[in-house]
Amino acid sequence: MKITKEQVLHVARLSSLSLDSGEEERVALELSRILDYVEGLASVQLPPPGIIAKEETDGLTVMAGDIPASSLPPSTVFLNAPDSHGGFFRVPRIVEEGR
Repeated sequence: MKITKEQVLHVARLSSLSLDSGEEERVALELSRILDYVEGLASVQLPPPGIIAKEETDGLTVMAGDIPASSLPPSTVFLNAPDSHGGFFRVPRIVEEGR
């Protein structure tokens, strides 16, 4: 499916994206390739829903049991955390006040 430069600019405006000069052509080509790939996926023949699951599980429940297990110690959990305080992960604020 061919995506035009105008379509890219339209979508960029709708999504408040700024594209550098000349970037529209590259984005149009990439989007065209993605849509062609998705179009190809639509032609894949699949069995009706439920048949694969039934054949693979033979009617058995495949959900894992809710069995308590030991947790990692806090020292291990926070080892790779960029920031923590008082036993909690500290993350940047993403919600603005008053919204």
